[in-house]
Amino acid sequence: LGSLIPNESYLPHDYENDVVKPLAEVGVSLVGSVHVECIPDDGLKEAIWVDSLNSTVQAIVASCDLTSDSVDQNLLTLKQASQKVRGVRWILDCVGPFDPNTATHVATKRHDGVDYLRGSKGGYNGSTVPQFERGFALLAKHELSFDLQCAPVQLEEAVKLCSRHPNVKVVIDHLGKPRTLLGPDEPSNDNTVPDAAELDVWRRNMSLMATLPQVYVKISLLGYAIPGWIRTPERVELVKQLVRETVALFGPKRCMVALNWWKDGATSDADDMSDVGPGPVEFLRFVSSFLHDYSDKDRQQIFAGTAREFYRV
Repeated sequence: LGSLIPNESYLPHDYENDVVKPLAEVGVSLVGSVHVECIPDDGLKEAIWVDSLNSTVQAIVASCDLTSDSVDQNLLTLKQASQKVRGVRWILDCVGPFDPNTATHVATKRHDGVDYLRGSKGGYNGSTVPQFERGFALLAKHELSFDLQCAPVQLEEAVKLCSRHPNVKVVIDHLGKPRTLLGPDEPSNDNTVPDAAELDVWRRNMSLMATLPQVYVKISLLGYAIPGWIRTPERVELVKQLVRETVALFGPKRCMVALNWWKDGATSDADDMSDVGPGPVEFLRFVSSFLHDYSDKDRQQIFAGTAREFYRV
């Protein structure tokens, strides 16, 4: 993946300057953060390195290929390497072989064209790859959670997988990743009508996921759904609707706000699909305004409590 992913560093002092200090200036105290794996060549080495840093990180979601023949030992080794390891992520977004213009994530080039949730190469209408399910099931044994990052169309099989393994706690990353609902963030695009087909798939499958009590969701990467959403009131309103619908489905106790912060607002918010994105303070103000009619207790839960409970920090 080295040729496809920029070699860029982002260190604790950058996070301090970009996130911790701006939040403190408006009276928000950051009590800790969760490091989620960044597609490393070696998940164990990444976890050890992150643990060694003087940072705000209180929990680590490590990288681990759950299809590995040695996955049982690998999970044990991760836990032994750092007391901060709380879960695993292995990025699964796959709607076909990697193409930057589709929902398939570059990370899936590690098994290019093979959808671990819906089967091997071909029609993507099968079921979960057995080797992946074996590793997924072992997460319960090791008391580790799973960060589920996939496309909305894959959630239908994810529901079945999670139903078979109710003891594995799962958090859906990035609002379930509905993609470019209004089209690309371009000056000529003034569309305000969302992609009905994409929205229907997302809505149907998120509703199914919400029926499973062990499944949670992160409110993050909102610019993936609406690139450049902070540009116009109409785009902000659609993002607000997505956030509110998600919280209504899962409830405050299973929703957590995540900054997903590194590098800058555009990268953190839209995964390079826009050149604009909110800073940490602006993002939290937006989400707070979206949920203005929720009680203080519920808002505290969404902004801090759920993450603390889920990641045990």
